[in-house]
Amino acid sequence: MRPIKTLQKLYDEESQVVITEKGSPPRVLFSGENFLLEDLPVGTRVIFPRPPMAGVPNVKAAIRWAINHPEGMEPLHALMRPGMKLTCVIDDISVPLPPMVTPDVRQSILEVVLELAADSGVDDIHLIIANALHRRMTEAEMRRMAGQKIFDAYYPDRYYNHDAEDPDGIVELERTSHQEVVAINRRVAESDLIVYVNVNFVPMNGGHKSMGTGVANYASLRSHHNPKTIRESDSYMEPKASKLYTSNARIGNVIDKHLKVFHIETTLNNRMFGAPMEFLGKREEDYTEGDRLKLQAALFALKHAPRAAARKIFNAVPAPYDVTGIFAGATEPAHAKTLEMSWKQYSVPVEGQSDIVIFPIPFISPYSVNSILNPLLLQVMGLGYFFNLNRGVPLVKKGGVLIFLHPAFDEFDPVQHPSYIEFFNRLLPETRDSMKLEHKYEREFAENPSYVHLYRKGNAYHGVHPFYMWYWGENGRQHVGKVIVAGAENNHVPALLGWDRTDTLTEAIEEARGFMGRSATISLLRIAPTLLADVKL
Repeated sequence: MRPIKTLQKLYDEESQVVITEKGSPPRVLFSGENFLLEDLPVGTRVIFPRPPMAGVPNVKAAIRWAINHPEGMEPLHALMRPGMKLTCVIDDISVPLPPMVTPDVRQSILEVVLELAADSGVDDIHLIIANALHRRMTEAEMRRMAGQKIFDAYYPDRYYNHDAEDPDGIVELERTSHQEVVAINRRVAESDLIVYVNVNFVPMNGGHKSMGTGVANYASLRSHHNPKTIRESDSYMEPKASKLYTSNARIGNVIDKHLKVFHIETTLNNRMFGAPMEFLGKREEDYTEGDRLKLQAALFALKHAPRAAARKIFNAVPAPYDVTGIFAGATEPAHAKTLEMSWKQYSVPVEGQSDIVIFPIPFISPYSVNSILNPLLLQVMGLGYFFNLNRGVPLVKKGGVLIFLHPAFDEFDPVQHPSYIEFFNRLLPETRDSMKLEHKYEREFAENPSYVHLYRKGNAYHGVHPFYMWYWGENGRQHVGKVIVAGAENNHVPALLGWDRTDTLTEAIEEARGFMGRSATISLLRIAPTLLADVKL
């Protein structure tokens, strides 16, 4: 007989993949700010997230242990000295999703680091949000992330958003061996010590990407935020398969050569939903009677709530994530530990690809926190992030069909996404070719003075950001043969994106089978919570 531990391991892995049978329950699937109850065809493979891992018993104790036992560097206290210039660079609101319950782990890390700095006689301290070309975080969001005490002590003069368009606030270091520009925040570049405070929501976060992207400018980001690099990346989530990661690593190595950067990286479990929607983290086979009652109540409420109200409800419910690991020190050895822990939570072994893959698209993305999942963000969630939730082998076969569940509404947030509106309505009717868009229009949007002003003084994403969102879906677009959005409430949004539409999932599956053949294999990635399909061919 095999040892009990071996049997347990096999059960844990195999239990995340369920083959639909005649008696299988309907699946509860996201479709924007709503849920759908869907019966799937017999034989459909349903891939579930792993159960949430246990969190560390004491977060602050784990932080202190990590900074005193770092990877590849001296302990943090040994790097501090009176009179030095210290800058803490902090991941922005794009991670995690949804925002976590307070205290945010970034607050906990800052409290420990700032206490240590005070004990070491360091008082020249700035806290900078690594928002790159993302929107500036609002005052309320910054207060929530860092906590009231830190906010009151540092905001606004010493706790602020990075400004990639400040003509006096950017310093260019030497270029990489591939002539990539390395231009970063001046305060960061002139600091004696940088402490990077990370939240690693998925494996593409953290590592060299933190500094190489977070405090860079447009000239630097162009090196890897482009269609060619994206096409050459087999997966954003696996460093060995990502040209995006390779370019960031070259830039990051230049930064590490010139600056002393002490990374504090954190991993979370996938406990995305608390009461009253904790049932979303379960397989439907495991629902209790209480879970079914909560589901019916949620379906009733969402059916009768205007979309804006439903969106507000979802955005108001924080995620009860637990911190599963904290790793500190030099960029690469610390990040290696982070990746190891991240894969333990998210990676689900899957045998073989499918002809048809179904992605339920939820209400949120990294770029729509407290906002709207507009058509370009729907595109980036499906063809960008969900398509790349793998380790280099996509779940869908080459030339296969992706089905997205989402109403595909034509709705944009003019405060956060002004340049998206022009991109969608002016450029996509002309061409969907990423290379043409980059060559003909990218610099126009990037240098548009109105968009630059809204990025610097408002809460808008940079003018070039919709291009990045379109590029982000490039390897998915090049791989699949067809995209169908099931439940789309109009014709023109799918048409502009180059997709087909159907009213229902059943109709979408029938169309996909007509394209791939009646014997086509089907998989459903049951997300959220988060998972990554580790596909074995």
